Parts: sequence; C-alpha cells; structure tokens
Amino acid sequence: MNDKAFIDTNVFIYLYSEDETQKQHISQKAVEKFDCIISTQVLNEFGNVCIGKLNQPPEDVELAINEIIGQCTVLTIEKHTIMQALQIHKRYGYKYFDSLMIASALYSGCKYFLTEDLSDGQVIDNKLTIINIYSEKNAEII
Repeated sequence: MNDKAFIDTNVFIYLYSEDETQKQHISQKAVEKFDCIISTQVLNEFGNVCIGKLNQPPEDVELAINEIIGQCTVLTIEKHTIMQALQIHKRYGYKYFDSLMIASALYSGCKYFLTEDLSDGQVIDNKLTIINIYSEKNAEII
C-alpha cells in the first residue's frame, strides 16, 4: 500500500500542461507513486483555471477531470472540514482555500500534501507534511 498524498490543484495543471514538460513529468510520477486524494475543491479549481486562464475547450476539461477522478479518491467538502479549515487558517496563517485543502488532507489521513505553493517541509498538526515536489531537494520523495 502506498502512502496517501493530497494533490494540490497546481500539480494537475502541470500534469495537463504542454509548456512545463519537466513539471509535467514530476507530476505524473507523483500521481503514479501515491494513493492520491483530492477534494471537490481541486476539481473546481482545475476546471476554472483550464477554462478561464488556459482557454481550453470545456470538452477537453471534462475529459481531464474524468481522468483525474479515475486516478484519485475524491472527498466532498463537509461542514467539519470547513470548521477545521478555519482553525488551520488561524493557527498557520494559510489562505482560507489552502486551509480547506489542508483540512481535507488531514481528514483523509494523508501523510503528504503535494504542492508548489505552500511552506515546503512544514508539518501540520504533527501528521501532514507539505512537500514542494518540484524542488530538487525533494526529488527522492518522488
């Protein structure tokens, strides 16, 4: 059994990007190595970025989302996750939507939170380690 890892939206953006081939490769390795957990928030953010910023056709985005759903366990955001996100925001100072993903990761028992954006190496509640998978120092993890 592989370690559980919550996958941040940006990892999927790189996975489906044609511009950042090195980050695409790292993203693919991460998705293959871990038992991947995401929340409905990740799917919504992914769709929003792909359609809005990347100007991809909705049909392509739908195909990508279906692939992601096939590779990951998808959590629905519940009220207990929202309440925990508020506590994480107060305790660690992360933006609310980042805190919401961290709360989802904790709830699902993830060991890692794979991202590019948050504080690399920080441990949340002595349970969840934030890992910037694109940092050379973390290459051995992936």
